[in-house]
Amino acid sequence: MGLASHEAINQFKALMDQVDEPLKKTFKNVHQGHVVETLERFLKAREWNVTKAHKMLVDSLQWRLQNGIDDILAKPIIPTNFYRGVRDSQLIGVSGYTREGLPVFAIGAGLSTFDKASIHYYVQSHIQINEYRDRVILPEATKKSGKYVGKCVKVLDMSGLKLSALNQIKLLTTISTVDDLNYPEKTITYYIVNVPYIFSACWKVVKPLLQERTKLKVRVLQGSGRDELLKIMDYSALPHFCRKEGSGSGSGSGSSRYSTDDCYSLDHPFHQELYSYMKQQSGIREPIEPAKQGSVHVSLPIGDPEDAELCKTLESELKKLRTQKSLAESLQDAKIKD
Repeated sequence: MGLASHEAINQFKALMDQVDEPLKKTFKNVHQGHVVETLERFLKAREWNVTKAHKMLVDSLQWRLQNGIDDILAKPIIPTNFYRGVRDSQLIGVSGYTREGLPVFAIGAGLSTFDKASIHYYVQSHIQINEYRDRVILPEATKKSGKYVGKCVKVLDMSGLKLSALNQIKLLTTISTVDDLNYPEKTITYYIVNVPYIFSACWKVVKPLLQERTKLKVRVLQGSGRDELLKIMDYSALPHFCRKEGSGSGSGSGSSRYSTDDCYSLDHPFHQELYSYMKQQSGIREPIEPAKQGSVHVSLPIGDPEDAELCKTLESELKKLRTQKSLAESLQDAKIKD
């Protein structure tokens, strides 16, 4: 870290010392004892502009207070069968750890349907996993490795991706906004695997939603990505969709304690631990009678004019893609008739 970086962090610290006590209190849940590293994340997100980074962090802390984020892990989605539907349609899990001790998040981007609950439940679940990662998984990884672990890697499986996935663009934009504004610089690399032919068309639409710093972290791997991923993790830590026959197993610091296949399932140890943790925090037990459902409604900042222009661009691109698809199907029908 250079002299300019140290100076920026010192300035940032001085500004944070002046915030109100409620903001200081929620800030503790964010930094988990690692103040410098947290300030550095927000500085990176705003190109080391102290004023902008300070505003970003204060806005995020106010968002946490206004939406009760500090208590969100005490609000499990119930009943269990309903939550299972959320898990089966919002595919995410932890398959293990890299050899450097970073948690490996697996995401079923192609097969997630988001059709078992309202958007509020999916946003709630996404934030809960973020908070569990930051308050439980990363601190445990730090303790285990003997050095600070504040980030993860994500492996996105595009198997089953269809053009209809773009119908979820509102939800994806919401989740992306939550992460960009409140959980910056938490992922080192996004590995994209099992890419179908339709991916290039979908990527053209989704790419404008991402921050430039996020785009630079995306790596599209060939096939299942197994060979490339085995350079940073053992076979036992690979997400189930990356495994192929003919590869040996490995052991060591990267081995997974989540060895069960299909890390998306509520029955997987990661999700069992997460759900048990939330129920313990809430003090509830599995009810005999069906419990009243209710999602946590999280507010989002109102978009600026650039966001409105982006939405117009996305709508335009979607129309083009659908027109191209309809034309291709018409041509295919014509060939069949010949």
